[in-house]
Amino acid sequence: MLLGPNGSGKSTLLRTVACLQRALAGRADVDGADLARMPARSRARLLAVVLTDRFDPGLLTAGEVVALGRHPHLGPSGSLSPSDRSAVVEAMAVMHAEDLARERVAELSDGQRQRIMVARALAQQPRLLVLDEPSAFLDAPARIELLERLRVIAAERNIAVVLSTHDVETALRAGGPAWLIGGVRGAAGDGRGANDSPRAVISGSIGELAASGAINAAFDTPAVRFRAERGTFGLR
Repeated sequence: MLLGPNGSGKSTLLRTVACLQRALAGRADVDGADLARMPARSRARLLAVVLTDRFDPGLLTAGEVVALGRHPHLGPSGSLSPSDRSAVVEAMAVMHAEDLARERVAELSDGQRQRIMVARALAQQPRLLVLDEPSAFLDAPARIELLERLRVIAAERNIAVVLSTHDVETALRAGGPAWLIGGVRGAAGDGRGANDSPRAVISGSIGELAASGAINAAFDTPAVRFRAERGTFGLR
């Protein structure tokens, strides 16, 4: 999980990992292969991405959108084989979206649409799944449910799942390892926020980052302070 306040660079980092923009330095490897040096079709077999960008699904149904995830695996005819169709059905089942297969995506709620987009990514059968702010348009219960579903997917499918969020409170409930952008205190140790601190990336469990004051350093403002003992933000 990649944490950081708005504008800290989370989306830029994930888009760079996903080869949607050129890296200034370094490289991203999956199974020892440099993603940036791969043909796009080969990369799409290893990497699936779910962005916050809205798209116009037209008249496509949810099942048709999920089936688009099989494109990197299709032969010259572009037709879905029985195994492709099985992968689509399985991906929708994993996201508890089977009942949405014939629904128009344009008519779905934000939560339903997000389940379909994750299912589309899972239909690619990737080794790495990257999600940028996947819970941005969801209510609190749906955010927690989505993070738990992704945790189960990572364990059951043995794939790496990397997601970004600025929702610290939900992240704390989900737990697990995390990277935090801007969690370094000011040079004088004065606990200034991310706007006054280097955009360093530090890692640890969510609980460790909260207890160490790193989350305070990244997110606190003159008016609002993160209270680690409660796992919530409050007015000073």
